[in-house]
Amino acid sequence: MNTQLKKGVLELCVLAVINRADSYGYEIVESLSDFINMSEGTIYPMLRRLSKEGYVETYYKESQTGPQRKYYKITETGKVYLKKSYEDWNSLVYGVKAILEEVK
Repeated sequence: MNTQLKKGVLELCVLAVINRADSYGYEIVESLSDFINMSEGTIYPMLRRLSKEGYVETYYKESQTGPQRKYYKITETGKVYLKKSYEDWNSLVYGVKAILEEVK
């Protein structure tokens, strides 16, 4: 799969996971890895960038199985961005499907 396309889709999916519930990095990877081939090394730089851009915020929470974990929570700005990105995605998919129908 094209790397740039995958990164854009992955960002949308990461925000969707965090929108459902506050999550820590490895938990996000686990949620997505059944559907998208990716690694933790892809997620953490993206989470830092999303935090820097104000789409997510972080907080620490104690873990019962080890050290405290850094959780990511979507912000109101992030929710607006997610909604717009989802609309853009749907528009793109609709357009691509319409074009590819001719391939059959």
